[in-house]
Amino acid sequence: MNTYSNIKIVIIEDDPVIRKVYRFLIGGTEGYFVSNCYVSAEEAIKNIHNDFPDVILLDIGLPGINGIEAIPLLKKILPKVYILMLTVYDSEKLVFDALSNGASGYLTKNTPSETIISSIRDVMEGGGPMSANIARMVIRSFQKNPDSPLSKREEQVLELIAMGKSRSHIAKELFIESGTVKTHIKNIYLKLEVHSKEDALKAARGNKLIK
Repeated sequence: MNTYSNIKIVIIEDDPVIRKVYRFLIGGTEGYFVSNCYVSAEEAIKNIHNDFPDVILLDIGLPGINGIEAIPLLKKILPKVYILMLTVYDSEKLVFDALSNGASGYLTKNTPSETIISSIRDVMEGGGPMSANIARMVIRSFQKNPDSPLSKREEQVLELIAMGKSRSHIAKELFIESGTVKTHIKNIYLKLEVHSKEDALKAARGNKLIK
């Protein structure tokens, strides 16, 4: 690893505009150097050993191998690298999947650029940076009713419903089929003994089953 005064970063992001912006902002900051950018996990896995990064900024919604799946593959090549998730996805499942797979931090893309840059240095110094909304989610996850009748996936579906997400959006965010979402909703109604979305949310919040 390099000294903290010269942090080498690799960006793995499929959106060309976002990729260019991150490269410009980070590369233009003293003490930070973007050694390479990749549009997919597959491309990065093939070539990243030549980049010697200290920190990888990794998107989740990549084509092919997604960011969650890429974490252990990248860590196998570079065991000491720090991986900082930088994504639009903020569902509890993805956050915990990323962290359990070896990510060192989790930021959403609406995070201010100065916070992203400071988080890179923070993770180099042993920190675990998270966007404020992600940190709150992690804290709330430990405050839920441990005797919930809902499965972890059902809780995730219900939380996304509470955020106003459509069935198709929920399917996309959780990487499942729309029909599977429908089945989860049916099971939620049965377990909570309700017949509408509004009643399901009221019952879940009243029993601290969701945040």
